[in-house]
Amino acid sequence: MTTYQLIVIGGGPAGLAAAHAAWEAGLRSILIIERSKHLGGILNQCIHNGFGLHHFGEALTGPEYAGRFIDLIAQTGVELLTDATVLRITADREVSVSSTAGFRTLRAESIVLAMGCRERSRGAVGIPGTRPAGVITAGTAQMYMNQFGYSVGRRVVIRGTGDIGLIMARRMTLEGAQVLACIGAGSTADGLARNVQQCIHDFNIPLLLNHTVTEVRGKNRVEQVVAMQVDSRRNVIPGTEKIFDCDTLLLSVGLIPENELTRSVGIPIDSRTGGAVVFENNETAVPGIFACGNVLQVHDLVDFVTSESVRAGKAAADYVLHGECTDTNALELAAGDNVKYTVPMRVRRGNVDKSIEVFLRVKKSFGENACIVVKQGDRQIARYKRAYMSASSMEKFSLPLALFESLDPNDGAVTVCATEQEA
Repeated sequence: MTTYQLIVIGGGPAGLAAAHAAWEAGLRSILIIERSKHLGGILNQCIHNGFGLHHFGEALTGPEYAGRFIDLIAQTGVELLTDATVLRITADREVSVSSTAGFRTLRAESIVLAMGCRERSRGAVGIPGTRPAGVITAGTAQMYMNQFGYSVGRRVVIRGTGDIGLIMARRMTLEGAQVLACIGAGSTADGLARNVQQCIHDFNIPLLLNHTVTEVRGKNRVEQVVAMQVDSRRNVIPGTEKIFDCDTLLLSVGLIPENELTRSVGIPIDSRTGGAVVFENNETAVPGIFACGNVLQVHDLVDFVTSESVRAGKAAADYVLHGECTDTNALELAAGDNVKYTVPMRVRRGNVDKSIEVFLRVKKSFGENACIVVKQGDRQIARYKRAYMSASSMEKFSLPLALFESLDPNDGAVTVCATEQEA
């Protein structure tokens, strides 16, 4: 049985960054397993620019961003196994793989899970009606158009206001289609503010908020889509029907981390993120198995995926070269008032060098005097001022190790809250 110091499952932006970071940290036996024939993951179909502003300091397209890391990997001795599917992993880090070369089982001293995420489908959001052709997820439409050159429709309705849906509204318009409406159930769009402006407002595409699709009509192909207004609890309001004559319905209704492998090995999953429960260095509850990127939490920016994955790759290398963390007295890091979740969820102080990076999402938007408050019980530990916080955007901040040194895990969880109180 072949043994590697590190096996990275997934060759998208997360897997590439983790593998390169592990190589830079000293590992010399690394394998990336990717189920596609090509590295790069979702970036290969994202031909718009805006990637890399944080990490590279310039605006790149998705393929350009992926290409930077593919070039870095090519300069190392990292092995690649593409067109391959991981069928099973075990707690003692055996990895069963099926590929064009057949079936085999590999062993790893450490594993990084970087499988990304998948789109929610029509069934996941319960849209009733007939089942004609022309109902398609926005990401699949993006792949058809940008990688294969296929047109997916001429008169289009988009359900959902996430970033993929907003970007595809612009993309369809540029290809000559008419986007009749981009429909969202919330009072604000779910995507980044820059995408709302650049993809919707700049192209005069109708943005229909506080509405949802309630019916799909058509026999062989979509003929009509019915939308209705919803109240604050997202219940439809009778008598508010709007009928759109169209041939295509694109669904941009959220992403689900690909964690079937994670669950199969017994790693606990956080119900809020859909990803693994992780420590400060992205290690899961199973020693030597780490998670990063969209399989851990759905990110807004690939630059944040990269920074998170670099940390996971370095941590995997540290685990192999220096052994398991011996600090078992972990502090719980939990979501407090107005916060949906935090990543990480556990902090082992003995495993922190200088600081830890904390990701979070707020439940509602905050304007002037917005701040992030970190506390244990009634004791405030830290406060971070923000000019603005949006429910549609990820936030992150760094907690210095010194703030943790006086904390006792027996005094309860460290909570992260969002507020508009004066600093």
